[in-house]
Amino acid sequence: MNLRIKFTKKGYLKYISHLDTMRLFQRAFRRGNIPIKYSQGFNPQPKMSIANPLALGIESEEEFMDIELLKKISEQEFIEIINNQLPDGIKILDAKYVNDDKSLPSTVRWSYYEINVKTKNMMDKNLLEEKINEWLNKKEIMFERRRYKKGKEIKDVKNIRPLIGNISLVKDNKNINDDAKYIIRIRCLLKSGDNGSLKPTDFLEALDSYLSLNMEIEMADIKRLNIFTEVDGKIQSPM
Repeated sequence: MNLRIKFTKKGYLKYISHLDTMRLFQRAFRRGNIPIKYSQGFNPQPKMSIANPLALGIESEEEFMDIELLKKISEQEFIEIINNQLPDGIKILDAKYVNDDKSLPSTVRWSYYEINVKTKNMMDKNLLEEKINEWLNKKEIMFERRRYKKGKEIKDVKNIRPLIGNISLVKDNKNINDDAKYIIRIRCLLKSGDNGSLKPTDFLEALDSYLSLNMEIEMADIKRLNIFTEVDGKIQSPM
């Protein structure tokens, strides 16, 4: 039996790794006496998978996990038991039994983010929206990523336009009286999963190279609002 759960990951827990998140849930399942199924072999592991692991430092309003159970228990009972075992910041919001032969990670196609980022330059909100729409109307948005392997610099240039769904400004830009800096709040739909993905920080870097706002990308406050699958060209929630 495959139970799909929806949970949050907020506060200081945004700084724990994917592996530590899995270990946290495993301990909660053991303490709650959840009849989770284990793999066979020399080193049995609980059968559980998270849809699309978060990068360190990113909060989330809605994450998804599948776990295989040996026997069925009520969804509400499961939620109450595990929430009593989890620390503040991680909370199960919903649980539902699903009949899906595909693994959850393989079905994820999009992630929806809210980003608050400081900038040293600013423009009128209407002009900013116009420039963003102009950027999105391009057939190609080339982005160069540099990485180092065995002491050598490797440049990877690709068109990221197919990896961007939509962008919207959430509220008016404002001066935050911090060394004459401003802050903008952006919501964006970005590709994620096995069929291609775009990191929020790479998205910001590409956008800032076009807008020239001098964004403080490393200090951006990034939150994932939701994850989506895609069926027949239509995006939908995993639950």
